[in-house]
Amino acid sequence: MFYRGDGREMGAKRQRLDHRIDHRLDQGSSFYGSSPGSSYMFNPTPSAYAGQPPPFPVVKLRGLPFDCTEADVAEFFHGLDIVDILFVHKNGKVTGEAYCVLGYPLQVDFALQRNRQNMGRRYVEVFRSKRQEYYKAIANEVSDSRGASPRRNVPRAKSYDEGKDSAEHTGVLRLRGLPFSAGKDDIMDFFKDFVLSEDSIHFTMNSEGRPTGEAFVEFASAEDSRAAMAKDRMTLGSRYIELFPSSHEDLDEAVSKGR
Repeated sequence: MFYRGDGREMGAKRQRLDHRIDHRLDQGSSFYGSSPGSSYMFNPTPSAYAGQPPPFPVVKLRGLPFDCTEADVAEFFHGLDIVDILFVHKNGKVTGEAYCVLGYPLQVDFALQRNRQNMGRRYVEVFRSKRQEYYKAIANEVSDSRGASPRRNVPRAKSYDEGKDSAEHTGVLRLRGLPFSAGKDDIMDFFKDFVLSEDSIHFTMNSEGRPTGEAFVEFASAEDSRAAMAKDRMTLGSRYIELFPSSHEDLDEAVSKGR
């Protein structure tokens, strides 16, 4: 759900995320349908928590490489169900910290086993966290994005943005930085000023069939895709979404790789 820091909309995001996790617990099914790792094939039911509400399944990571991506975090927690990854920024710059929301509370214990394991050349610390800490981080990200635009903090931003502005438009945009839980309805809401159909939205998957955090969107015309670039680096949920002019050839290649 797209929002710009409004309290009511942020509350709606919280409720929706809570509902999704609670629904997975009630149904006893994996967030992505079936868990890729048999060692993690457990689907706890509410009875597993002795009549008490299950804890919110979130962990905090510290010491991440500054060029870390969502795919890196997903690989670090290979075999677990990732619902959302929130990288923490300060003044528009990465801090090496992130929050990772998992599919089930019991998966937190498995995530903690990765504490002080390496990601690249750096070891990453993994801590238990709480719902309130995760939501506070979301609020801080929105506040930080309003007070300090990434364009003013990334040294290469000027030439980078000029390259986007001068790129040829073919009616296709590539989106990067999407929440793993994002659906086609979220993309359509993000581009609510444009006419899109579900068939015009294509999520890319990795070799295991999991979302990569990227997608391609086909607009009605090159003029529409150029106008849609005004949404570059706006937020969908708690995430900055980067937009790039692309082509149908790039779309076809990216989608075919995930098959």
